[in-house]
Amino acid sequence: MKLLSVCAAAILGSAAAFAPATPPTTRTNGVSLQMAEAADEFYIDMDRRNLMNLILVGSAAVTVGGLAVPYIAFFVPPGAGGGSGGVSAKDALGNDIFAAPYIEAKGAKDRSLAQGLKGDATYLIIKEDKTLESYGLNAVCTHLGCVVPWSAANNKFMCPCHGSQYAPDGHVVRGPAPLPLALAHCDTDESGKIIFSPWTEDDFRTGGKGWWN
Repeated sequence: MKLLSVCAAAILGSAAAFAPATPPTTRTNGVSLQMAEAADEFYIDMDRRNLMNLILVGSAAVTVGGLAVPYIAFFVPPGAGGGSGGVSAKDALGNDIFAAPYIEAKGAKDRSLAQGLKGDATYLIIKEDKTLESYGLNAVCTHLGCVVPWSAANNKFMCPCHGSQYAPDGHVVRGPAPLPLALAHCDTDESGKIIFSPWTEDDFRTGGKGWWN
């Protein structure tokens, strides 16, 4: 009996000696887990960095754009009407202006404001022979967009904002305005209403294309 016990023990010991060893996985798994966590943290930081870069670039673009647009607009002459078709001239109350009573009420060489193309203030001009001039002058100063009043005493348009002056036909006689007042055709229709229409021909004052076209 004792002999059998001794033999069994020897056999079990031999089997255990030749059994494949189990690799130590605990440390390897721990290192892999740490590397994965470090990688996750790395990608999270990159996402945050990219987001902050986008915010920074966007803020800079908005700031630069806000400063650049007014600077560029300073050198662009203001709009001066020029719709695709004719519109009737209107008075301060929005009523259509009829040529006969208007001319009768005004004196020779008069220049008075009416509502013209695109609603811009536009001068109606009465000639020395008490007839209506064939063009109207947009009253918007080509410097910074002020409405330029007519000075009958000085026989010219004089801007009170920065001192620009224009001749009776609207060409510049004193800066800083860089361009003449815009032109519009001025006619009467069958009913006698005064009609403004876009001036698309060359500017007779400069001999070149009108800057407003």
